[in-house]
Amino acid sequence: MTTELDRTTFVVNGHPESVRSDHPHLLAALREELDITSPKDGCSPSGHCGACTVLLDGKAIQSCLVGMEKAAGKDVTTLEGLPEEERGRLASAFASAGALQCGFCTPGILVRTKALLDQKGKDLDRKTMAGRLGGHLCRCTGYTKIFEAIEMLRDDAIPESELPRGVGTRGAKYEAAELALGDRGYIDDMRPEGLLHAAVRLSDHARADVLRIDPAPALAIEGVVAVYTAKDVPGALRVGIIHEDWPVFIPEGGRTSYLGDVIAIVVAESVQIARAAADAIDVDYDPLKPFADPDAALTSDEDAVWGLDGNVLSRSVYARGDVEDALASSAHVVHETFQTQRVEHAFLEPESTLAMPGDDGTLMVYSGGQGVWDDRNQIADVLGVPQEAVTVELVSNGGAFGGKEDMSNQAQTALAAYLLKRPVKCTLTREQSLLMHPKRHAIRLEVSAGCDADGKLTAMRSRLIGDSGPYASVGMKVLERAAGHASGPYVFPAIDVQAVAVRTNNPVCGAFRGFGANQAQFATEGVLDRLAEMAGIDGWEMRSRNVVDPGDVWGPGQIMDEGSAGARMCLDAIKPAYEAARAAGKAVGLGLGIKNSGLGNGFKEIAKAVVRFEEDGTVQVRHCWTEMGQGVHTVALQVAVEELGVDPEQVRVIVDTSRELGAGQTTGSRGTLMGAGSVKDACRAATEGGRQVGVDYEGEYRVDWTNSLEEGLEHPIIHSTFGYAAQLVIADKQTGKIEKVVAVHDVGRVVNPTLCEGQIEGAVHMGLGYALTEDFPTDDEARPTNMTLRSLDILRPKDIPEIEAILVEAPQPGAPYGIKGVGEIGLVPTAGAVAAAFHEVDGLWRNRLPMNVHQPVGSGSAP
Repeated sequence: MTTELDRTTFVVNGHPESVRSDHPHLLAALREELDITSPKDGCSPSGHCGACTVLLDGKAIQSCLVGMEKAAGKDVTTLEGLPEEERGRLASAFASAGALQCGFCTPGILVRTKALLDQKGKDLDRKTMAGRLGGHLCRCTGYTKIFEAIEMLRDDAIPESELPRGVGTRGAKYEAAELALGDRGYIDDMRPEGLLHAAVRLSDHARADVLRIDPAPALAIEGVVAVYTAKDVPGALRVGIIHEDWPVFIPEGGRTSYLGDVIAIVVAESVQIARAAADAIDVDYDPLKPFADPDAALTSDEDAVWGLDGNVLSRSVYARGDVEDALASSAHVVHETFQTQRVEHAFLEPESTLAMPGDDGTLMVYSGGQGVWDDRNQIADVLGVPQEAVTVELVSNGGAFGGKEDMSNQAQTALAAYLLKRPVKCTLTREQSLLMHPKRHAIRLEVSAGCDADGKLTAMRSRLIGDSGPYASVGMKVLERAAGHASGPYVFPAIDVQAVAVRTNNPVCGAFRGFGANQAQFATEGVLDRLAEMAGIDGWEMRSRNVVDPGDVWGPGQIMDEGSAGARMCLDAIKPAYEAARAAGKAVGLGLGIKNSGLGNGFKEIAKAVVRFEEDGTVQVRHCWTEMGQGVHTVALQVAVEELGVDPEQVRVIVDTSRELGAGQTTGSRGTLMGAGSVKDACRAATEGGRQVGVDYEGEYRVDWTNSLEEGLEHPIIHSTFGYAAQLVIADKQTGKIEKVVAVHDVGRVVNPTLCEGQIEGAVHMGLGYALTEDFPTDDEARPTNMTLRSLDILRPKDIPEIEAILVEAPQPGAPYGIKGVGEIGLVPTAGAVAAAFHEVDGLWRNRLPMNVHQPVGSGSAP
């Protein structure tokens, strides 16, 4: 029985409250007992992300750092407690400026903003903003538009926040105000009646035989309802997007293959009890030496992964022309080995799943994954039930960047709810999230490339080895994409590329913004700059002489269409800034990138959408894509407004998983391209059908004309669509400090300039981190060594240089409105441009990531 001595009292939003004293921190008390959910839990109890920031006696502080004894007697204010007028001003400024994308970090930043404005008023400058926002991570925006929003508030110059109209117009993101204030909930904010909480127990060893799993110590803890392991799975034990090789549990008698393997799931009456009980499960292991080195795994006859034969996940190979002869006759040849690092996505919202059984034996699962139909199919397989018995409803997530394509805790949570016939929610801790989900591949690239005396490229040979971790995820496709993009946006008359994805016991690697293209083109840009120096021309001229144009044969043999004119348009648009920086005596680095949109490689891609007119005058737009901050809901709205001529306030955007609308993951900039196409077609059907009330008008967009490398065609169509980008890094020649990045992007057609600029600014921020600081290494036991958000060295607001985004449009033939997409291409050229700028500072060529201006050649982290 709880007594008065076991309770803590304080004032929350003007109301006295009394809560249990056993909460680990104030954040837990606010969220779990008082159901105040605008403070978000991104990393508790570390306080590294800032998403949980509240006012404590008027001072902004991360509530996960405040113990219950320190909260006693204090005055706590959250966004829910601010006056409506002030809430409206804060939300309008951030919405109008485009200062939020996924929105998970935004409520905490708004609280900090209020505190700064209350303290500094009109004297608040950008330097102070950047410094005081140092406790806040935003993985989406790059902070530029956050600064602009705060300046609007400081100057009391807040425009009215309005939704965009048709394609090409500026306007606020769909649901921007609700996201900014924390009113539009994420999965962990959902609390249905009768809810139970779950926690997973992960492996203690990257590679070990599991001898015994004893749940008794967990079951003995008061409040524990159940413990489930592999023996409780009625259906399939292994799942996967492409290969079904990933166990949802490791059973007794099985073998762990990385530290993210799940041993058990505990269900209890509270999150705190569930997590304590998961730690209490007694597991006996026979530890084995893990494969932490991909080269060792490649040469070993021993299988790295339990139940799988061999350590080669995939090989991607293609060749054109006589590379050896072309290199031998080249005026200049470069041989270089490049090494990129493993990188964590660091989306702010840890993975969360809520599963609710129905009275009819069906199961409703709320997922923040990037492929809810894949989630549904895999959950049904695990439960051994028909797919129609499971509905997976998307809840827009707090960031993903590719890291939520694979299931994390969806299957285990669904199993618990299915067996208990009660609602069950499981939210990963930040440490569990870091261990479980796939990362960006560390790839070694051995490249030889040549050019003639005038700098015209002659040939390239590239050998890539990628550490893919134990399970397939989409690792084979990442290495395939890296191979296909190895030539960058340039013409090589002869080319020979081989890429191998290797299974190890390091963290699983899979999809991450750029999807292999950025790793490959860090090397491509590096060899181009080295060849330019040998040929005596500058980086811009080298690229201009070799950039793809319509009709050129590219990479694996694809003949480029009119959309490829965008590559030269980007170069031409960035030239004035390039020449001005040189004239000013700055160190400059130029990168030019190419990145496909869609899956391609022979995959049949079909997306559907539904438009429905309602009695109340609203128009429903139902589509199949995950909203994760990139703005796909807004794209759907703008297409509907464009095609139907309706007011944007009439449009309601819904992700509909009650019918078969989707084909695959929300990845590779597919959402904008295919989402726009399918909604446009649904609008056409509605207009042709008379726009009758209550009728579902269905449309579709398909890409079914691409070819796989394995078909061996001379001129395959590997991808239907490509985007292009040129980025200029400007640095001080004495210190190497990066002062500015100019990013010119060809997106085919700009749907919403504000959102498009925000995507580019956020991608540049991520690209700079990739180039300079971020790393997720493992030790000899395949154990990650950077296990907090702070240790990931993500660039903070004060570290971000000025970013100028410039949009150009070279329409893609056959694409809706000429759209190409922007999400993936944004960080492809960045690392190469940084390396070139640093070379102008100290004369050293860099071949490893991450790098810094003081780092000697050849240093850096190993995979």
